[in-house]
Amino acid sequence: MSEAGSAALWLGIVASGLYHGINPGMGWPLAVAAGLMEKSPRALFGALLPLSVGHLLAMLLVLLPFALLMVLVEWQRQIQAGASLLVIAFGLARLLNPRHPRALARIPPTQLGLWSFAVAIAHGAGLMILPFYLGLCQPPGIHDGHAAAAGVVNQNLAMALLVALVHTAAMITAGGCLAWLVYRYLGVRFVAQSWFNLDTVWALSLVLVGAVALTINLAGWH
Repeated sequence: MSEAGSAALWLGIVASGLYHGINPGMGWPLAVAAGLMEKSPRALFGALLPLSVGHLLAMLLVLLPFALLMVLVEWQRQIQAGASLLVIAFGLARLLNPRHPRALARIPPTQLGLWSFAVAIAHGAGLMILPFYLGLCQPPGIHDGHAAAAGVVNQNLAMALLVALVHTAAMITAGGCLAWLVYRYLGVRFVAQSWFNLDTVWALSLVLVGAVALTINLAGWH
């Protein structure tokens, strides 16, 4: 892959992280609430840690299985196409049924790590970065031996961790900045009066990301 192509994929990973971060559905209002209840900015920043850990684990849950699958070089394009279709299907499902799963309501907001993990899975946050990750994966050559293939698997696993970390860092940076601005300067009334629902935009973005990845994948077959 060219350096420009790789840079574009990393830019997409960071951009999706920033996008997830500004979405209140990913939890930054809970950090504001923690700061207000404790009347301390320490509580606000303390809440960001479990939120980021939960999001990171949700990313890895989606990426790691594909890191292992990518060793099947003869099925590389089919795996990438299947992943793109999965992203599109999930986005369409979110458009048709935008209501949140009832199980999320049973998780106390005080359990921030578990809540963040469950919400990221339910929203398909990991799926959004999946096409970017697969573009960065290095498949083994057709004639590679077992040792070489194992090395590529390790590289793909390390790449999955790096992608999840970069994405989560961008997410928690954006969310943390918004939480601090609301807590310190804007107040919660600003959120109630000025914010807009991102659920439809989120679902459409999933469909768009999946469609672009699928188009690129199909173009590579010709």
